[in-house]
Amino acid sequence: MENSEITILLVDDEPDILEFLGYNLEREGYKVLKAKNGEKALKLAREGKPHLIILDVMMPGMDGMETCTRLRSLPELEGSVIAFLSARGEDYSQIAGFDAGADDYITKPIKPKLFISRIQALLRRYKEVPEAGNIITLKGFTIDKDRYVVVKDNVEITLVRKEFELLQFLVSRPDKVVTREEIFANVWGEDVVVGDRTIDVHIRRIREKLGIESIKTIKGVGYKFDEQ
Repeated sequence: MENSEITILLVDDEPDILEFLGYNLEREGYKVLKAKNGEKALKLAREGKPHLIILDVMMPGMDGMETCTRLRSLPELEGSVIAFLSARGEDYSQIAGFDAGADDYITKPIKPKLFISRIQALLRRYKEVPEAGNIITLKGFTIDKDRYVVVKDNVEITLVRKEFELLQFLVSRPDKVVTREEIFANVWGEDVVVGDRTIDVHIRRIREKLGIESIKTIKGVGYKFDEQ
């Protein structure tokens, strides 16, 4: 896509940051939407269906984590990429962001050239909404790729985006040991830096939510989805 065809939603309660980031994105030809709070972000996201959402963490009222969770619940944004922009770079903060459904975490302050480079990398991960009927049936549960839900015993279980993509990645390689490096590259992207515990936390939550033991830990190597 041409830059002029790409919509980016900026969400931050500081007008100066909105102005600064918006100016740099518009200079690259992107269409930019701006919101000062979570409620406005949800409204603009429904109307504009942005390809990418840059979301501040610390905002009054509905904070970034809650806003991200609610954005991820909107079917029309299933393929959109969400990245947090925050001065907080601790591992636990990043894990909380990924648990809320974010795809990446940008630490501020950030220089304009680096910011644009990160935006370009994020946009390469934008996904068109998959066609209907994209369902994987497994022993004990099914994966509905259209709606980002798993169905077990006729009950729908919603996973956050990275949990779902991690499960789907492992399922697509049944009985094969997948290294942590492969998981990072295929689920988070090679240009994303996350804490070492990120995969472990996501695997644990998938197991807890689905009540399954099919995902096996291969100590010192990675994980394997056991079809048996």
